[in-house]
Amino acid sequence: MFHSLPARWLAVLPAMAAALAAAAQPAPASAPRAEEAATRAPTTLSYKSALEGYRPFTDDKPIPWKEANETVRQRGGWKAYAEEAAGGAGGGASEAPAAHQGHAMPMPPASKEKKP
Repeated sequence: MFHSLPARWLAVLPAMAAALAAAAQPAPASAPRAEEAATRAPTTLSYKSALEGYRPFTDDKPIPWKEANETVRQRGGWKAYAEEAAGGAGGGASEAPAAHQGHAMPMPPASKEKKP
């Protein structure tokens, strides 16, 4: 609602003052009084906790380190995992430069000034 021109936000002040004055007026006679509100049946409120379906984190059962190392060896070692992460289908180091063919590193232009 903030405007940089003072005339715009000053023009809103009378409307805001009227709204505040209307809110400060006592309630009309048709509104229920406090005694009447106390005699009415209470409204039932329902509460649902945000944590109602919470399940605590549980770690997977750890496996022995020798078994984990053997599994990695059977799958091709760390290179197989590295190729998988790079999106390669395998085939060794000869494919690595092909992945970077689209990346050119231009040299900066040579300066025409001679250094003393």
